[in-house]
Amino acid sequence: MKRWMAGALLAACVALFGGTSRAEAQVRFESGTTDALHEQARREQKPVLIDLYASWCGPCRVMEREVFARRDVGEFVHARFIPAQYDIDRPTGRALATKYGVRSIPTCLVFSAEGELLGRITGAMDARTFMQSLSRILDGSSRPKQQS
Repeated sequence: MKRWMAGALLAACVALFGGTSRAEAQVRFESGTTDALHEQARREQKPVLIDLYASWCGPCRVMEREVFARRDVGEFVHARFIPAQYDIDRPTGRALATKYGVRSIPTCLVFSAEGELLGRITGAMDARTFMQSLSRILDGSSRPKQQS
């Protein structure tokens, strides 16, 4: 009985103190299939932003806590992208990392609504730098080099 009460108290605290800030205008990542993401992107005529991360990655946790949790970043991302997030230790994340030659994380890949890779952002950074990097990719001034 006491263990149940402790669990209920913990759940109430998380809902009261942790739940409200996560629900407010931060980046809410999709986690469905990449086909579903690209279909949504085509419907909404928005590019796809994919964050590749791992639970054990310190810089990934910094991005989650200090960048993706911010209201201004959430508003910026949701106005311009269909955001998704995949763990590289799971099949979809691993496949994307392999296909696009991701060698370090965090890495964000940006795709057109049609599925063309527009650019990538690698490493942790502050929110302003992250949004500027995304803007450069959208403007076309940060195109990836063709691999031979």
